[in-house]
Amino acid sequence: MTHPHLPTLSELLRQDLDFICGNLTEEFDRMAGKSLLITGGAGFLGYYLVQAALHFNATSGRDQPIRVTVWDSFIRGTPTWLTQLSGTPHLTLEQRDLILLLPERMPDLDWIIHAAGIASPPFYRKHPLKTIDANINGLRNLLEYSVRQSDRGKPLEGFLFYSSSEIYGDPTADSIPTPETYRGLVSCTGPRACYDESKRFGETLCVVFAQQHGIPTRMARPFNNYGPGLKITDRRVISDFAREVIAGHDIVMYSDGKPTRTFCYSADAITGYYKVLVNGHAGEPYNIGTETPEISMADLARKTIQIGRDLFNYRGRFVSRPNPEEDYLVDNPNRRCPNIDKARSHLGYRPAIDLDEGLRRSLVWYHHNPEAAEL
Repeated sequence: MTHPHLPTLSELLRQDLDFICGNLTEEFDRMAGKSLLITGGAGFLGYYLVQAALHFNATSGRDQPIRVTVWDSFIRGTPTWLTQLSGTPHLTLEQRDLILLLPERMPDLDWIIHAAGIASPPFYRKHPLKTIDANINGLRNLLEYSVRQSDRGKPLEGFLFYSSSEIYGDPTADSIPTPETYRGLVSCTGPRACYDESKRFGETLCVVFAQQHGIPTRMARPFNNYGPGLKITDRRVISDFAREVIAGHDIVMYSDGKPTRTFCYSADAITGYYKVLVNGHAGEPYNIGTETPEISMADLARKTIQIGRDLFNYRGRFVSRPNPEEDYLVDNPNRRCPNIDKARSHLGYRPAIDLDEGLRRSLVWYHHNPEAAEL
């Protein structure tokens, strides 16, 4: 039985997109009439990065829209939501592998968001070289092209690189909440190193290109984003829990459930990323996430179960079992919680959607999204 007041998919998306655009009035006004490239636009973060810019075009009343180009290799297929956007005015979709050299000449770009890459631990452990290539070679190709464009007299206005909170590794207790100044406690040879270390070196590339070539690079360090657009098969914790709730199965945890995280709903996160792109200081990183609540995985499972019961009369239980993957938890940090003072003071970033509401919206999205049924 479904709750009688469950929002429709269109109502949920409109609510989130109105929220994002309402918090980005200044930023989108600066981008109006200009070109935006989003790499990896078919992925989780691309879901609202793309749709938010198009929503601004459709609702702002501005004569000058943001011209959005999406590049993706579509290695994991083309999502239905992106196919449905094909033909939308001021949107261009291109299949492109960023690991390959870019053409010498392309249309000039004003803004670049480099979100292409593999971010789910099971997938980047399975494809370590592709993970490294996207975070280093793909990034280097985009930065080199930015230099060539600047040399032609058309410098970029902003370049955003998606780094990761994983670059901090397993922070010491006195460094939680973790500020951008913390240098990290990271293994360079463990099963997560292909992701963690390539993100760290990606930041180095961004800083060098800012210093040597004046490219206006900014780095965002996401802290556990979740919400609409995150594939139910992604193997991250909230999508795993959602998969079981939608299927009516027990939530099975393959650990003691003690590690803690904070979780940032995608509408809040996307608002932060556009603020970093437009207003961030060149060559600097910004934590994007929420500081509270820092919740254990066991408590997160219990909270998801309760919300599932309220929404769908979910009957599943919380079950703990040994993990069948021997190295799944190797180098897994015990705590992950950001200090967002820098983003708050530099950018006016203020996440507003609490965990209960974010989980509710996420479960509603999975319930409505046809791709969520492919379990």
